[in-house]
Amino acid sequence: MDVVELMEWLAERGCSVVFKADGERGQGHRWMVIVSGGALGAEGFFRSDLPSAEACVEATLEHLASRQISPFT
Repeated sequence: MDVVELMEWLAERGCSVVFKADGERGQGHRWMVIVSGGALGAEGFFRSDLPSAEACVEATLEHLASRQISPFT
């Protein structure tokens, strides 16, 4: 699953999603993903700062799985 597919899937479930690449940040934490609301619940919030877009997608999928939410079911 790529970034756009994941963002679309989350948006369809009422989540707000921010996916950011920041060239001013250090090499190991240039990418950030934030997911809130919707399928995560009113107080649901997830943020991860990682070295690659792929790592952010994987971390988001792992977080969703830990809450029994999956785009693959």
